[in-house]
Amino acid sequence: MSDNSAGEDAGTTEGGSPSDRRDVPDDATLVYDLDDDCTIDDVAEGTRYLVTVNGVVDYGVFVDVSDTVSGLVHESSLQGDYSEGDELVVRLTEIRENGDIAFEEVDPAENQVVSVEHEPEITPVDDLRRGEDATVEGELTQIKQTGGPTIFHVGDETGVVAAAAFEEAGVRAYPEAEIGDIVRMSGEVGLHEGVRQLEVDDVTVLEAEKAEAARERLDEARTERAGPESVEPMVEWDAFEKLRPDLEDLARLLRRTVLEGRPIRVRHHADGDGMCAAVPVQRALENFIEEVHADPDAGRHLLKRLPAKAPFYEMEDVTRDLNFALEGRARHGQQLPFLLMLDNGSTEEDTPAYRNLAHYDMPIAVVDHHHPDPEAVNPLLDAHVNPYLYDEDYSITTGMMCVELARMIDPEITDDLRHVPAVAGVSDRSRADAMSDYVALAEEEGYDRDDLDDVGEALDYAAHWLRYSSGHSVVNDVLNVGCDDQQRHEELVEFLSTRAERDVEQQLEAVEENVEHETLESDAHLYRIDLDQWAKRFTYPAPGKTTGELHDVKVQETGDPVITIGYGPDFAVLRSDGVRLDIPRMVEELNEELPGAGVSGGGHLVVGSIKFVKGRREQVIDALVEKMADAEIDEELSSTAAALDD
Repeated sequence: MSDNSAGEDAGTTEGGSPSDRRDVPDDATLVYDLDDDCTIDDVAEGTRYLVTVNGVVDYGVFVDVSDTVSGLVHESSLQGDYSEGDELVVRLTEIRENGDIAFEEVDPAENQVVSVEHEPEITPVDDLRRGEDATVEGELTQIKQTGGPTIFHVGDETGVVAAAAFEEAGVRAYPEAEIGDIVRMSGEVGLHEGVRQLEVDDVTVLEAEKAEAARERLDEARTERAGPESVEPMVEWDAFEKLRPDLEDLARLLRRTVLEGRPIRVRHHADGDGMCAAVPVQRALENFIEEVHADPDAGRHLLKRLPAKAPFYEMEDVTRDLNFALEGRARHGQQLPFLLMLDNGSTEEDTPAYRNLAHYDMPIAVVDHHHPDPEAVNPLLDAHVNPYLYDEDYSITTGMMCVELARMIDPEITDDLRHVPAVAGVSDRSRADAMSDYVALAEEEGYDRDDLDDVGEALDYAAHWLRYSSGHSVVNDVLNVGCDDQQRHEELVEFLSTRAERDVEQQLEAVEENVEHETLESDAHLYRIDLDQWAKRFTYPAPGKTTGELHDVKVQETGDPVITIGYGPDFAVLRSDGVRLDIPRMVEELNEELPGAGVSGGGHLVVGSIKFVKGRREQVIDALVEKMADAEIDEELSSTAAALDD
């Protein structure tokens, strides 16, 4: 007999609440009225039951205790005559080895009928075994209608499993069940394309107290399991420690999202640092999704990574993302995704896109090291990790932060990531105090400084040609995260970085003689180049990269503070070395001073980009140069000084 058996002290009272002896007279006889779903495990010898006659024979009557529990009351123990459908009270006298059940009629002086609801044995998703009958209890996370069965995804404390229910071809089974409901599903565990799947016999949507109790239990278990893994940072760095609590909170939020079966869409800046941020997080989340879901292919359906070309979340990108999300909900019954923005997304320019998503209550988190507008974006975000929020700056790159975030999600990937923070720092020209420690860590993994430069260059080159595609396998092989062939990684990096170097040299040859130079009152050098007129178009390097490479050449040539502007018909890319530009503030001032010029953009203190109305280009550039002439010289922002320190 199971613990739920309706014995002398078991059962539930009418209304489904636990039986309470205080409500029953002391001299009363308890009679149990079992739910139709109750099984042989819910009955016990010596207990009284309210039964229904289902057949009359010469030697007695057959009675039903529930849909699956029946037995015989022998004529010798009957006290009256009965017909099919009559009710009577009996005592269960014997459960024989062959499964037959014997009853005798009883006539207690006073009856107290107690309703007993069936409480099936619940099997955790992780314990489901092929060929066994099972009942799972959890939250519906996805409902997909196919041309045949309805496919439910139900998640409990241990994982998520698919369950197939068939009404008729293409017809929704159990239409009363909706995403977010707490349900019990029973059936036989089978395999579909090699993956465990519950073949559903019955679905019950839990309500009221039962649903609340189950939801509380599930929430508590998910909260505990979502906790980030405890990992020591790769390098000791006081500045970075300020960010650790925020990263832990985000790791908890992402793990919880996976446990709830919600898809995740990762958007990242399409450059070296952006990919150094996104790839480790993607890999960690894929591993955790595989751990949670019975389907090993779940990661492909629940996690998407896409690059973003612009330095903010464009309406074009958000429209694509939203359309993809709504199609996923309509076609696959998925929840709307969690949006994770990396190396992007913390400025006022991002807010129109975020407000668009707010109409659909899509959660958003940002990890970025660009100068933020917290008052503008934070009300629209569920999490925001940014060094500027703790009086630090862009030298803590997004790749550095996201390597630690990935390790908090899945520490098993640590050995794959030891070189990645150094690649991120080199790619974004970080002047962080910890760069030497990160480079030393990479050297232990076989990467010297030239190797790190080559990997960063290869990433930029790949990102340029991938455009709006994630390039999952290629990028992983270039970065050597999840790459299963070291030789392929090395050959690919050499090939891509060599071609990138060749293309950069050709581009610089094309622009060099057309670069305009002047010395500002601060003695900083200012270099200008009209990229639309003199740079090769539609090839590598793009305008931003071209400006950066030209800038680096001029910094090395002069050894002095340098500002470089590369501009086109309606944009300008800005770089500085040894000069504190505060580009976000300049953009704000230009927008106020030149109404109608449509100035927008942002970046760091030393690198950024802006857009403007084509016809106002000359005014915008002239005003920008005036502001640069007044900018403060700051040796701490000089790469040449940093090189001497190294």
